Amino acid sequence: MNKEIIARATAYVKEKFENEYSGHDWFHTLRVFRTATRIAEAEGADVVTVQLAALLHDVDDRKLSPETYAEQKNARSFLAENGVEESVICEICRIISEVSFVGSDSVVPSTLEGKCVQDADRLDAIGAIGIARAFAYGGNHNRLMYHPDIAPKLNMSREEYIKSNSTTVNHFYEKLFKLTDMMNTDTAKQIAKERDAYMKDFIAEFLNEWEGRK
Repeated sequence: MNKEIIARATAYVKEKFENEYSGHDWFHTLRVFRTATRIAEAEGADVVTVQLAALLHDVDDRKLSPETYAEQKNARSFLAENGVEESVICEICRIISEVSFVGSDSVVPSTLEGKCVQDADRLDAIGAIGIARAFAYGGNHNRLMYHPDIAPKLNMSREEYIKSNSTTVNHFYEKLFKLTDMMNTDTAKQIAKERDAYMKDFIAEFLNEWEGRK
């Protein structure tokens, strides 16, 4: 049953995000699934729970599906229709609810499985792919790449972060540069170090070129 439901969840999410171009596409979910599995195996977490939560972590995302976000309708419906016990559905939905970065109000997941999924999602937001996703999201939402007169807003609350519509470069200071220090597992911390350094080198190069220093 485990392999079957993972296969069904994979097909469900692949179809759901087929036409998503904001950086939260099917390939993002696939990368999070693979990284979360790797972390779960290394950290001794329940792999199937982690895999299901990783696959479904964006199906009720506030930005992508605001009408189902509050009650996690898509995740709950999929799991129930595939015979998952209510207690497991509640556990998976709790993991999903604790994944997102929301400024200074971000939470540390309450279970090891939740920490694995949150770490995997955050790892996909940094490094080379994180850079590409940030600019893809910014362009998709009509945001400027950079404006020297618009300063980043640090330590925003949940409400401030959700309402923020700053530049993509500011997003690095407001979120992405913070994520390495917010990793939960030792496995993720090791992966994050190299990605964080690459990302910081990129922004330094970007600003040098912007100012004509190189």
